[in-house]
Amino acid sequence: MVRPQYEVRNWLLHFLFLFSAGLGHEVFYITCLPCIHWSLDPFLCRRLVNMWTMVMYIGQVMKDLLKLPRPQSPPVVKLETRVDAEYGLPSTHAMAATSISFTLLLSAPARIQFQFEVGLLIAVTLSSLVCLSRLYTGMHSVLDVICGALISAILMFLTYPYWETFDHFQLTSRISPIVALSLPLFLSYTYPELDHYSTTRGDTTTILGVGAGCSVGYWVNEQLGQTFEPQGVLPVPLPTLTANALARGAGRFLVGVVALVGTRQVVKTLSLQVLYSLYRVPKCDDSARRRREIEVPSKFATYTAVGLVNSILVNRIFILLGLL
Repeated sequence: MVRPQYEVRNWLLHFLFLFSAGLGHEVFYITCLPCIHWSLDPFLCRRLVNMWTMVMYIGQVMKDLLKLPRPQSPPVVKLETRVDAEYGLPSTHAMAATSISFTLLLSAPARIQFQFEVGLLIAVTLSSLVCLSRLYTGMHSVLDVICGALISAILMFLTYPYWETFDHFQLTSRISPIVALSLPLFLSYTYPELDHYSTTRGDTTTILGVGAGCSVGYWVNEQLGQTFEPQGVLPVPLPTLTANALARGAGRFLVGVVALVGTRQVVKTLSLQVLYSLYRVPKCDDSARRRREIEVPSKFATYTAVGLVNSILVNRIFILLGLL
């Protein structure tokens, strides 16, 4: 594949927007989002995962139903190639950034003591950077980005009155784990078919798998009576940034990322081996991973396991290691 030819005139903005674009990729979701669970409040992480899963599913499906193309290159220069086969509107990066930033802003005041105006500034800045990065990298038009942010805002507005009700159902209902596993798996298998291969189905299954695993994991923690949420009268003060706290936080990050990435690699390898054997596919046939009967169960099993390990196992490892 021919690399795009372009000239960078401002390296600071170039790397800023490339970094901001990365906030919508798997690396961010598997490293930074879990840190909210490990080092701040599992309640907030659960809220974020719930909204992120819903918003991203709706955005991905809308893309493949509307089938509106991405900007033409030329004239734009596309700095990303992995998702070039996907359709454009709405921008799911914009949807994810808006939902994550403002779900955290709306949920945190009841849990953590902080200055709301500062939180609002951070939320607007982060979501704006991600939105602008999609224009800079040539992956979306202005309309794609605006529609993505607006759709996310509308979904948050419509669901906000029911967040507490869903929390109660998710943590206490006997059928919660059944719904958490069966509904996302059903949505993954019934994802709209296209006349060409696109990464949207696989990415959507990944997101639904993470949401399913985390939901079941939080339900299990509630039943075991160990939720790892802040103790005392809410809202609690923000943790003091001492050298010891930073060291323990870094330790949690390293151990947690190793646990999640290790789980991902092990379950991914095992699930592919089982599915290749079941469907009698040669192990050297990498293109078979694009087939629905292999892609969906493999990705769903892999990322459900990642969600389970994040919500159930990792904090218990921290306790054993003296990091929590």
